[in-house]
Amino acid sequence: MDTTQIQYEIDGPIATITLDRPKRLNAWTPRMSREMWNAIEASNENPAVGVIIVTGAGRGFCAGADIGGFKDQIDTQEELSAGGDWVGLCRRSKPLIAAVNGACVGVGMTMILPFDLIVASERARFGMFFIKMGLVPELASTHFLVQRLGFAKATEMCLSGRLYSAGELAGMGLFNGLVPPDELLTRANELAAEIACNPDPQIRMIKELLGRNGTEPDLATVQMREMELLKRCYETPEHREAVKAFTEKRSPRFR
Repeated sequence: MDTTQIQYEIDGPIATITLDRPKRLNAWTPRMSREMWNAIEASNENPAVGVIIVTGAGRGFCAGADIGGFKDQIDTQEELSAGGDWVGLCRRSKPLIAAVNGACVGVGMTMILPFDLIVASERARFGMFFIKMGLVPELASTHFLVQRLGFAKATEMCLSGRLYSAGELAGMGLFNGLVPPDELLTRANELAAEIACNPDPQIRMIKELLGRNGTEPDLATVQMREMELLKRCYETPEHREAVKAFTEKRSPRFR
């Protein structure tokens, strides 16, 4: 894979994408977006990969768009979706874990809100800076931020444009863990390993259910969607392997 603005590595069942513009605090560019997209798709197509971790090189995670003018900022959503729908890619992908090591603002924040898990360093900082640029948030972040933080805090973040420490947001649901900086990737890899041992098709099904049912008020519809996928699961080799492993008193082998 030809990359200049990310690093891409695979170690066992875990693929790691590292945003690699440390002198610019990994500020977002269209090329970085395309490279991330390609790395995620490559991971999805690789049966050996179970989980994808995204982190940043140096002091920052992603300090928003590398703005060369207002047009670059306005085109952010179009560029992130150049290969299709970014949010759709994240939700249909193998599990995505953001390991946020530093500044995570603007598109740096909105692009990871559709991820499955977010782990933050105690040095991480988060901000929805769009209002400061006379813009509105993108990438369905006004949905995902409310889902993660609740309406009150999401409104405060978006309307104030303030920078928040990870400690201020701890316990509000934005991320799945707050750890010392030197433990960030260790914790992200631990979570990845727990998930990667599970079967890919069922992981994707669960992601679909969580995405569609999380805000569905009709419980009959929720249960119908679950039952449709449950029936499919019963016919899969993964379910047969799980049953066989249970009867043989061993761990199932899904990969």
